[in-house]
Amino acid sequence: MQPPTGPGYSPHRPAMAPVSDPSSFSSFSRCTTKHLNLTYHVDFDSHVLKGRVALTVEVLEDKFTSLTLDTKDLKISSVTANGQSAKFSLGDKHRFKGSPLEIMLPFELSRGQHVIVEVAYETSPRAFALQWLTPTQTAGKKHPYLFSQCQATHCRTMVPCQDTPSVKHTYYAQVSVPKELVVVMSALRDGQEVDPQECNRIIYRFRQPVPMPSYLIAIVVGALESREIGPRSRVWSEKEYVDQAAFEFSETESMLKTAESLAGPYVWGQYDVLVLPPSFPYGGMENPCLTFATPTLLAGDRSLSNVIAHEISHSWTGNLVTNKTWEHFWLNEGHTVYLERMIGRCLESEQFRQFKAMGGWKELQESVNTFGKNNPLTNLVPNLDEVDTDEAFSSVPYEKGFALLYHLEELLGGPEVFMAFVKSYIQLFAYSSVTTEEWKNYLYTYFKDKVDVLKKVDWNGWMHTPGMPPVTPKYDTTMADACISLCQRWVKATEADLSGFCAADVKTLSSHQLIEFMALLLQEEALPLTHVKRMQEVYDLNSIKNSEIRFRWLRVCVRAHLEEAVPMALKMATEQGRMKFTRPLFKEVYNWDKFRDLAIKTFVENRSAMHPVTAMLVAKDLKVDKSQSTGL
Repeated sequence: MQPPTGPGYSPHRPAMAPVSDPSSFSSFSRCTTKHLNLTYHVDFDSHVLKGRVALTVEVLEDKFTSLTLDTKDLKISSVTANGQSAKFSLGDKHRFKGSPLEIMLPFELSRGQHVIVEVAYETSPRAFALQWLTPTQTAGKKHPYLFSQCQATHCRTMVPCQDTPSVKHTYYAQVSVPKELVVVMSALRDGQEVDPQECNRIIYRFRQPVPMPSYLIAIVVGALESREIGPRSRVWSEKEYVDQAAFEFSETESMLKTAESLAGPYVWGQYDVLVLPPSFPYGGMENPCLTFATPTLLAGDRSLSNVIAHEISHSWTGNLVTNKTWEHFWLNEGHTVYLERMIGRCLESEQFRQFKAMGGWKELQESVNTFGKNNPLTNLVPNLDEVDTDEAFSSVPYEKGFALLYHLEELLGGPEVFMAFVKSYIQLFAYSSVTTEEWKNYLYTYFKDKVDVLKKVDWNGWMHTPGMPPVTPKYDTTMADACISLCQRWVKATEADLSGFCAADVKTLSSHQLIEFMALLLQEEALPLTHVKRMQEVYDLNSIKNSEIRFRWLRVCVRAHLEEAVPMALKMATEQGRMKFTRPLFKEVYNWDKFRDLAIKTFVENRSAMHPVTAMLVAKDLKVDKSQSTGL
């Protein structure tokens, strides 16, 4: 559903303050992209997209004669403005921001006028947004596969654009691929036809009528099949996974309806889920109309559906209301975690929401410990000047953001009262991008009768101070008590006590509680080897396929120096590429001196099959330089 007078309209919305974006070169304070028209020819032989993009740009100042777009490793062949040839130059290449594309218009424009700038270009085989898989890296083993991941600043490696979340635009795309392959994008499907230039190729068309930031442009090409899972949802994957995925995500419509009851109408039309190959680096990605999901969710265990609840929630917080720059990323993720847990509250219970919040607090503690409690990247609103957003990524914006919103909920009247504010915030700022200051100003406006309460909040401690938040929340521990008690039994057990453990200890625990039990063990000193061996003997944890449990269990084993766990940990670290699992598993093995060289050797051997972002960050974790790797 569009607002009454087009995208971005609101009769009551406060005026947006001009903002600069340290992660973008683009001149978005002088002009703004309203629409992209993309044409791609996907070349699997050379691992490039041969493309053209026409940007419809609105001018925001008088005497306008030039603009700057973000690019990275693109080969630009020509630029036109309203069909006339335009001069262009690429600026110096920055370490991670790429090269600014400076375009000189052959005419002068005034504020309010529009210009169509068309760029013909080719991507690099090393484009960070794109991962090209060989047939052997897919489930079907017959056809190649391509997928993109643009968040946060990688869209510029596949489209010359204003690669900042400050700018939102609609888009149209047509993509030519070999006829045995299927294309899906973060947009509505708009038909297909045989490519008139090459009869062995098909052109797929897409349209995205809702304005969105560049980081949400997404493309997947592969031997894909789909199944209907609801009135506005399909699941897509290779045929080897598609039926299992349809079962796994069959509750999607009930989650969508629950989210709509909390946050307002779903405006994107279609909500499809795409299960990617194992090297996808994240649990999920909230691309509009097409959520990306890791295959590590396909464990025959519905408990993992909170990933989908999270991505569904992004349809409102992130996609509809967006952080203005990546320094305000917590506005996307903190609100999304809050909404995801409210969905859990509706579908399960308040105790379940509290239990998930406790788990999130532990993840926050782990991130703070990893970065260091004085590291400015643990600020809720960090300074990203000369900081690569990939290197800043952690659970801090998610869980510190959630903790702030939960703290405010407690101060201001409970979940119903605070959720009503979140819904109002979404409606007011829909179709636009927001800073923390704008969010906070609206909070004070909405709760104008409780300003005295808000003034007591330690805003500087929450927003601009590194480490854990200034307030530790008190959560209902009902669901966690069994996990805490079992963890303490193991931690305090002597050798003589080990015979007292039996399979019945975990029989009544849900998979959520088993995950929590493992997470608690990871917060303690490493267990003795005898304890871990006994735990396997009585609980048979090696046989559990749930990836969240397995990941934590293998870390517990490696820390206890159980040698047989090392090959299992490295296998899990390389068989899938979800960074949440891969990075800590490699680090655990690396931290055991005896197997440090094996961790490095395994990484170097598998690096070329990894997503480029994953490979870069694991290399940093293991202190591997380029000369040690065959993967670069």
